[in-house]
Amino acid sequence: MMQLRRRQSGLSYLEVVIATGILAISLVPMLEGLQTALLGTDVTGASALAEQRVVAGMEEMLAESFAALDAAALAAGSQTTPSSYSEAPGTPDRRIVYLSRYDGDNADGDNQPFTGVDAGLIWIRVEIEGTVHGLEALTAP
Repeated sequence: MMQLRRRQSGLSYLEVVIATGILAISLVPMLEGLQTALLGTDVTGASALAEQRVVAGMEEMLAESFAALDAAALAAGSQTTPSSYSEAPGTPDRRIVYLSRYDGDNADGDNQPFTGVDAGLIWIRVEIEGTVHGLEALTAP
């Protein structure tokens, strides 16, 4: 006695309806996730542009002569006063440059980097106003 096997040769209508329903239900969260990712690219793009502007500004400062930086640091007067290398107030995404002589050897013993400063060391900070994007460096003649 041989038993005949019945082969299924396609999907039934019910299976197609159930699969379509599952896809329709899962489509909403997938599209919401895609929308969030697309919004994130705008933020990431603006952040990357700000970082590029900060790096370019720092490269410009490090390309300046030590004498010019020293003169600008003395003219600024303190590490919290923007130097003449800063962009004009009101400029969109304004790049601010701070310059100051720096106490690298701590000869005065107060552990304050901006008191008892060394004449041969300049601290540079370049930042984008109102953001967290900034870089600091020290330069010497």
